[in-house]
Amino acid sequence: MELYERIEQSKDALIQDLQGCIRIPSVEALDDGSGYPYGEQVHRCLHYMLDTAARLGFSVHNMDEQVGWCEYGQGDEMVGVLCHLDIVPEGDGWTVPPYEGRVIDGRIYGRGTMDDKGPALCALYALKALRDAGLPLKRRVRILFGLNEETGSADIKYYLAHGGEIPVMGITPDGEYPVINGEKGIVTQTFARELHQSGDIRLVELSGGAAHNIVPAQAAALLACPRETAQAIAARRVGGVACTLTPEGVRVEAQGVGAHGGTPNEGENAIGRLMLFLSALPLEGELKKTVDLLANRLGMEWNGASLGIAMEDGLSGPLTMNLGVVRLEGDTLTVKVNYRYPVTRHFEECEPQVKRCFEEAGFHETYLMHKAAIYMPAASPLVSKLMKVYTTYTGRQDKPKCIGGGTYAKVIPNILAFGPIFPGDEVREHKPDEYMELSRLMDNTKLLADAIRELAN
Repeated sequence: MELYERIEQSKDALIQDLQGCIRIPSVEALDDGSGYPYGEQVHRCLHYMLDTAARLGFSVHNMDEQVGWCEYGQGDEMVGVLCHLDIVPEGDGWTVPPYEGRVIDGRIYGRGTMDDKGPALCALYALKALRDAGLPLKRRVRILFGLNEETGSADIKYYLAHGGEIPVMGITPDGEYPVINGEKGIVTQTFARELHQSGDIRLVELSGGAAHNIVPAQAAALLACPRETAQAIAARRVGGVACTLTPEGVRVEAQGVGAHGGTPNEGENAIGRLMLFLSALPLEGELKKTVDLLANRLGMEWNGASLGIAMEDGLSGPLTMNLGVVRLEGDTLTVKVNYRYPVTRHFEECEPQVKRCFEEAGFHETYLMHKAAIYMPAASPLVSKLMKVYTTYTGRQDKPKCIGGGTYAKVIPNILAFGPIFPGDEVREHKPDEYMELSRLMDNTKLLADAIRELAN
């Protein structure tokens, strides 16, 4: 088929452009002094993609450094493909450089290869192949390059508030195949407290986690205490925890297994492991109360049971909870959590209970973000069209599914997540050594070309 042949012929160029995109560490930096809404590196990545799209012959537009797009075709109606260029921090545990785009044994590695720079380049080259093949499209096609998907989707909210055109239908290649017709509600909360300590054991340093939506792979605490107490702590033997004597006491380090915050059951939470270790020590006062909360109500659980919010439904499964970040800065202790409730349940069934548990332990809420659950029935036109494309390409009879991840489908109408992860493939977003197979890079480009063609006609 000519369309697929054109895509295969563009493989090397696609890989090279993706490598260039991966080399820009586009993690949000609101306070870097650059003046750009999401920081200098995110700004660089947007311009890289717009320049790439322009080089490939598409018209491009930059809306106030909040979101950009390229467009092709004619018609009053527009089909959208929503991608994002911001990434989560690399985190710990990488065995290859996270910002080089190395190709090793048929895989391209780097933060963003799956989420969502790889799919963004696939969409761009899919549109190029459709144009170059001269295939007719009745609707315009707009590929949007968002910049704030990982931390709130303020970019798309800005787009909508400033007259951005709403697609009649579209996709975001930021989920799984065959098509995501439901997304759990997502709640992100930050809690803080001033920690006034007493007793023989004092917490001097505490750090763990890179982002609210990553299962932390490492966490560490520095304790000040009498030498005899430090030796007793260091003598404890607990799996995944290592202790080192220091001049002032003991350093405790916990190891975990990183994972996406939407699938915390696939990881091992290092912060939770550290808190469970600390909770067994003879702590006193506010420190004991704080550690007991984090150990006994969260710990290494991933379903919110000890917080009293465990729930599930038949469409999307159980609520998931991730203890993503802890930091002690001076006397201020900050905790970030991220949890996702089933598509048929409600925010009011979980958030008040979580807030109450933290407040009872002396914390106050400093940040709250809520993205409500969405669900589109399998018989709806958009789901049916995407299922047709997927089934024709793969020959598989898979069913639409609901996920715990959140995409732009939550903030802009008429959009569903379509790809890039195939059934049975490992979910690699937000994990160390994120990669995409080169064969899957081609599969995604072909499927996106088919989907754009189907939705635009």
